[in-house]
Amino acid sequence: MSADGPTVSARPTGQVQPSVARGRADPCTMVIFGALGDLSRRKLLPGIYQLMKEHLVDQSFSVLGVGRDDSQTDDTFRSAMRVALGQSDEVQGFDEALWQELCPRLHFVSADLTNGADYAVISKRLEEIERDRPKEECNHLFYLAVPPSVFEPIVRNLSKSGLAPRTRTADERPWTRIVIEKPFGHDLETAQQLNDLVLGLFAEHQTYRIDHYLGKETVQNVLVLRFANSIFEPIWNRQWIHHVQITTAENVGVEDRGKYYEEAGVVRDMFQNHLLQLLALTAMEPPPIMSANAVRDEKVKVLKSIRWLTPGTIPENAVRAQYTAGAIKGKPVPGYTQEANVAPDSTVPTFAAVRLFVDNWRWNGVPFYLRSGKRLASRVSEIAVQFRSPPHLMFGQTSDVMRPNTLVMRVQPNEGVALNFEVKVPGAAVALTSNIEIAPVDMEFNYSEAFGEVAAPAYETLLLDVMIGEATLFTRSDEVEAAWRVVDPLIQYWESHKPKRMPTYAAGSWGPREADELIEADGVEWREP
Repeated sequence: MSADGPTVSARPTGQVQPSVARGRADPCTMVIFGALGDLSRRKLLPGIYQLMKEHLVDQSFSVLGVGRDDSQTDDTFRSAMRVALGQSDEVQGFDEALWQELCPRLHFVSADLTNGADYAVISKRLEEIERDRPKEECNHLFYLAVPPSVFEPIVRNLSKSGLAPRTRTADERPWTRIVIEKPFGHDLETAQQLNDLVLGLFAEHQTYRIDHYLGKETVQNVLVLRFANSIFEPIWNRQWIHHVQITTAENVGVEDRGKYYEEAGVVRDMFQNHLLQLLALTAMEPPPIMSANAVRDEKVKVLKSIRWLTPGTIPENAVRAQYTAGAIKGKPVPGYTQEANVAPDSTVPTFAAVRLFVDNWRWNGVPFYLRSGKRLASRVSEIAVQFRSPPHLMFGQTSDVMRPNTLVMRVQPNEGVALNFEVKVPGAAVALTSNIEIAPVDMEFNYSEAFGEVAAPAYETLLLDVMIGEATLFTRSDEVEAAWRVVDPLIQYWESHKPKRMPTYAAGSWGPREADELIEADGVEWREP
């Protein structure tokens, strides 16, 4: 039973075999720049392990880790990755036999990635790894698991060294593909500069700007839910939808990322990428075909249709705040300014709530409420589409008692979809009188319950997509810039207008009172998932 009423489960009909497979990957060597870092240990190697487990990589698939530690060897690198896999939350039931198959595929070379001369060492190791492989199977995937400050020298050196030649078409063999992690730029200007640099050296089809949120099973299911079910299309518009709430909440603090967070803040960290991606998928028009460019074309149209925030409209449409000391799961936690590498007088927001409007025919006048924050009550990401209330209530109920119908797409945790509606409570009330008791119920679909296994880790899906050349779940250059155009005015305004008193919220709560006031002005309340 849910907090609001009974729950009716929804299960798939027929026999369904869950799988992440879009196809088997081409033979390739994955070169990880920053192979000893946190991203490589926590996400990339577990993703590779899962691809091996599902037999989705080629027999000749190899990994070449690159880092600055000249004391590392192939053996020490393999040992470090074995420890990382054993500690990973994304590896369920470590398989020693599978590790013995993966282990000899892992290699390491020490190099300073800002030094062009060191790329000859990387090239030599690649030749050794691929010496028995036909030339057309010597495909290379370069993954930049490094700080954004070294993106520029790396892409320049990759091109200048000849390791990553520009290709004319996506069908050329052998192929070369470059994966660039977020943040892609620090603002619109730096994003444009980075795009100009990358696209001056490589083709768009070689460039994969990764946002791991797009690899989550439920994010992809937004497209299927909308466009594979005809019941939603007639009501997916301003006439039937009252508003949309998009929440990405974390119950952790900044942990050891204080230095990064002091430069980024919540808007750069979450809104420019994750939240705007969820908004675009929710609001986009049906693409003519299910192809990378067709989907991304429609997402870009949405981002370009978002009403720009201005200095005159920001105070009434955006709220920022910072967490103070509180309790998470009964344990005391410090406030943001008590965290390591955070200035004691910092005004960097750890929470933001923004009201946006998509000015096009479908969505005109429908508010999209976006919020994200650290140290909130629970870890959850969801899209909640609230429909308009019935135009006339004839059962003696008031609008304060009856909940509007809401369709919730849960990205994490408990990935799934829920729809609430009103039903009559069983009893002896006369059916045609106005004293019928009504209660809300939730109809829920849960991925793990329905398919008997958890969804594939996002990086497993995304790495496979890079290897097969499927770019739908990656952001295009114009998409990145369009998203920056939405958030740049807000970032600039807040940085130039320091608050006299920074709104705060206790760790373990759902955010500041100011965020409630923002949405309550429209007669709406935030959901508490």
